[in-house]
Amino acid sequence: MDGLPQQACGCDGGRDHVALTPVEKAVEIAVGMVQPLTAVEDVAVHKARGRVLARSLRAGRPMPFFDNSAMDGFAIALSDFAGEGPWHLPVAGTIAAGAAAPVLTAGTALRIFTGAPVPAGSDAVVMQEKCDDQGDTVLVHIRSGHGDNIRRAGEDIASGDLLVSAGTMLDGRHVGLLAGNGHAHIPVLRRPRIAVLSTGDELGDEGAGIHDANRPMLLALCEALGAETTDLGICPDDMERMTDIFRASAGRFDLIVTSGAASVGGRDFVRPALLAAGGTVEAWRVALKPGKPVFFGRLAGTLVTGLPGNPLSAYVGFQLFVARQIGAMLGLGGHKAKVETAVAGFEWARKPGRTEYLPGQVAGRSESGLPIVEPLGHGSSATLMPLSLADGVIILAAHSTHVARGEGIEWIPFCGTDPSWKIT
Repeated sequence: MDGLPQQACGCDGGRDHVALTPVEKAVEIAVGMVQPLTAVEDVAVHKARGRVLARSLRAGRPMPFFDNSAMDGFAIALSDFAGEGPWHLPVAGTIAAGAAAPVLTAGTALRIFTGAPVPAGSDAVVMQEKCDDQGDTVLVHIRSGHGDNIRRAGEDIASGDLLVSAGTMLDGRHVGLLAGNGHAHIPVLRRPRIAVLSTGDELGDEGAGIHDANRPMLLALCEALGAETTDLGICPDDMERMTDIFRASAGRFDLIVTSGAASVGGRDFVRPALLAAGGTVEAWRVALKPGKPVFFGRLAGTLVTGLPGNPLSAYVGFQLFVARQIGAMLGLGGHKAKVETAVAGFEWARKPGRTEYLPGQVAGRSESGLPIVEPLGHGSSATLMPLSLADGVIILAAHSTHVARGEGIEWIPFCGTDPSWKIT
């Protein structure tokens, strides 16, 4: 795609003269305002996925707990295998997984199944594929080595070994490991409490109204990062109503995320309403496209991050700032995007000064194996369709004025079918 038209992102104009904050500095400010969460709660191990472990957990028992068979076969004593085979042995019984193991009598074999305890007196298990099971007897064709097909107690994990470190965001692998070692309840940090508010008289189903895309999107993005969310609904462009919402919300949440009414228009009341409610604005206007009118504030111990109303702007602002704030709350050091190198499959002229983020798709691979990416859409921040079709996000540096085909550029790939910027 060459020479895409450069449409305004909806935040290029304005009567103010506030200097733009570079994206990197804005991220530093947003994350620096966060106080990490310390409250701990216990959850059932099967509900621990996506939660952050509050303290390191160690093995209370070795894994495996006991010597057990790695195969279906026969428990034997190597001392019974004199001379050349094959060897006939009477089968003295069967050991199933979960059953107690009898002692192996010299000159006999015990049928054994995978996971069953290895009986005393046995020093190997011969797999059934190497035997002829004849019911009361077994014909063994090979000579086994000492310890063959036996999983020894503690060979995976010794008692007291570290299982999972504090600060780990748990997934299914950790859940399985902890459950397998007997941890039925897991100490985790409480979830960040985040409220989401949309603003604008234009949001609604009547007349010339439009559906609210931002609030459902932002709620879903917060929940995907482990937050406990509250839907504050839609506030019209009304200074008094916004001020009341802020006053009622003060101290109830760790973070309030707003979308819309963050700029300098005649009906952009979010920042003035925050100030009227007793809050502060600590930074405003970022050298970012789309999404310049982002602001960061406080209100009675609650952080407030204001995002623009255009959906793509709101999405980019969330990933750059809100996701990192959530990560910092959970002690993860801030949510960081996995930035990779790609090759531009397009020409692009642009005005310098702001870091630009464009939905993009992979059009092929370079000779060196790097993805060749092309932008989607026409530069508008008012639609999410290009983002929904994208394979990732193209990053154009603030100082750049032109992108040449074949040039190396920065690129944030989405993870599989999940369009979120993952923790590195």
